[in-house]
Amino acid sequence: MEGNEKSTVHIIGAGISGLIAALVLEEQGYAPVIYESTSQEGGRLKTEMHNNYQLDHGFQILLGAYPKAKQYLEYDALDLQEILPGAVVFFSDKKSTIGDPLRQLSFLVPTLTSSLANLRDKAKMIQLYMKLKNTSLNAIFEEKEQTSLEFLKDFGFSERVIHRFFRPFFSGIFLEPNLATSSRMFQFVFKLFGEGSAYIPKRGISAIPKQLKAKLKKTKFHFNTPVERVEEGTIFLENGTVIPSENTIIATTASNLVTNLKNQEIPWKSCINLYFEVDKRKIQKAIIGLVADTESLINNIFYHTSVKTEAQGARELLSVTVVKPTNLTEKQLVERILADLEKYCKITGATFLKQFTIKKALPDISQLQYEMSPTETQLTNGIFLAGDQLLNPSLNAAMIAGERAAMAVLKKIQGGTILG
Repeated sequence: MEGNEKSTVHIIGAGISGLIAALVLEEQGYAPVIYESTSQEGGRLKTEMHNNYQLDHGFQILLGAYPKAKQYLEYDALDLQEILPGAVVFFSDKKSTIGDPLRQLSFLVPTLTSSLANLRDKAKMIQLYMKLKNTSLNAIFEEKEQTSLEFLKDFGFSERVIHRFFRPFFSGIFLEPNLATSSRMFQFVFKLFGEGSAYIPKRGISAIPKQLKAKLKKTKFHFNTPVERVEEGTIFLENGTVIPSENTIIATTASNLVTNLKNQEIPWKSCINLYFEVDKRKIQKAIIGLVADTESLINNIFYHTSVKTEAQGARELLSVTVVKPTNLTEKQLVERILADLEKYCKITGATFLKQFTIKKALPDISQLQYEMSPTETQLTNGIFLAGDQLLNPSLNAAMIAGERAAMAVLKKIQGGTILG
């Protein structure tokens, strides 16, 4: 069915959800129009160049086992660089390695001899791996919701392995230091880590939205075009332009755009990502480093020069992630991080490059879901919602929500309203 002027679909936001929605609409013959407030596509997936280094806004990885990522992305074209399935943990002046020996044999001896977990913990990890291997993603999101910390304790893990491994590892994923995130999200991520690898695209995390945008042949983009509000049948741009719109997909935060959502603003988790130059790597392989000492402000470190990137600077590139709240100025924070790098990781001679304070890194939501029906994306007859905040904070959820919103619009246009 060919789209026409009367059935043009407008999408607000060129993040992953908006791009997927446009892709689904194009596949059905429509030519969507996207309004994006910034200068580029991608939403929270951003990469920039600095001193010939490739800097992602936040340490972000792609879980290769994401079902929707496998459906919509061309992995070979992204030239994915694998992050090894494990971690180097810095704790009490010691460095210990733990990992998945089933996928990386070199982790077998370090994991078996690691002091991070006792034998019972290691057996419990295998038990949890097998349990989740035989549990569907939908079933995980139907389980009783509790905090990740409560789940780990109830499953029988010791305080030692929770404190020295699970807390620092998953704090970097959940962007909160207390494992207060839903146990559904913990099991979802643990399962996908067990089923596939974690990757960074060679050209940075922004290569993902760039690839999706390149697939869109009919969609028209309006960048640097913020929207003021959306009403039934009308979009109001901040520049004063008024656009008639029978079908609008809001693929960004909707609470500040739609009047009846004003009191439903979603809280966000934040993080701080700092980049440094160093002469030598303390971790030679492409594996994340965790700081388990609670006094440290650092959650994790990663040497981006341990994988291939599009651009290489003169020295080694070190990423540092902070998830704990802090009121330090940038200068004070850099001084503190340099001190923590030396104290906990024995990293000296680091030169500060750039800091990214990411205030809206992940939606802070509960009652997480894996799936939703197209009907659930429809706010009014002509306004539809998309975004990972509708389901769970993940790239996979952003893709599902965008797909479902587009399906709801198509159902309305082609087969009558689905409202109600």
